[in-house]
Amino acid sequence: MSIIQTPLGPVEYLPFPGRLIKLGDFDVITVTQIQKRLNTVGCGPIAENGFFDNDTKNAIKIFQIRYPDVTGQSLVVDGLLGTLTWGALFGTQSIRSYNTAPSQLTLAAINFATSQIGALEIPLGSNRGPMIDQYQQAVGLNLAGGKRGYYWGVAFTYFCYQQAALECGLSSNPHIKTAGVLDHWNKVKNKPGIERITRYQATADPSLIKPGALFIIDYGSGLGHTGIVTEIAQGRLVTIEGNTNAGDYSNGIGVFRRHSRKISEITRGFIDYSSF
Repeated sequence: MSIIQTPLGPVEYLPFPGRLIKLGDFDVITVTQIQKRLNTVGCGPIAENGFFDNDTKNAIKIFQIRYPDVTGQSLVVDGLLGTLTWGALFGTQSIRSYNTAPSQLTLAAINFATSQIGALEIPLGSNRGPMIDQYQQAVGLNLAGGKRGYYWGVAFTYFCYQQAALECGLSSNPHIKTAGVLDHWNKVKNKPGIERITRYQATADPSLIKPGALFIIDYGSGLGHTGIVTEIAQGRLVTIEGNTNAGDYSNGIGVFRRHSRKISEITRGFIDYSSF
């Protein structure tokens, strides 16, 4: 038995099982450990019987209300045990991180994206600039006449994969050529060799998300956002994104590394090009 220290006191090391744990879960041993821990941290009393019932769900909600995740941010109060709630309950050591790109292509795409961090629009808010123009032109956007540019998040990921394909000696860029985030999501659905991971699949099994994958967020009204996942760390995504900013405000001005995205906020899912 290995005991680890957490902000809530010592606990027996119990690794995250790699799936979302929720009402009706059949894993008696794991659920019993969860119930014991909830009682220990004062979110009971509940029966330690291995059955994920409504009492257990409500105890998890109480925990989510009282305690933040490992980065100090509020947990979603939903009674579900995903990576963020698990890490808060059983310690950061219990959550596996993934930071190894699964293929030469995805590694090259991450490396090129890293080299672009700090590329900014000139002037800010114009969707234009020396590198930003290159991203947009790569997907066929017309910037003639010095006009204002377009939203360029997916143009950035396309350009990164274009450079990676050249580095790896591929005859073509496997990344779908498009300037639309949601168009990208829709077009890869039936493309051989490209894996599309839905939000629900990723939430249930975070290990499906590999470094180099592209996240897809749907904001509604045809608008979306995307970026490259470089690491899954302590239940959160580390990403490099174009047409974004260093904070959480909406006006994207350049290429930045972000550390705070949750899997649950990725409304569509992820696109994985690692088979190429």
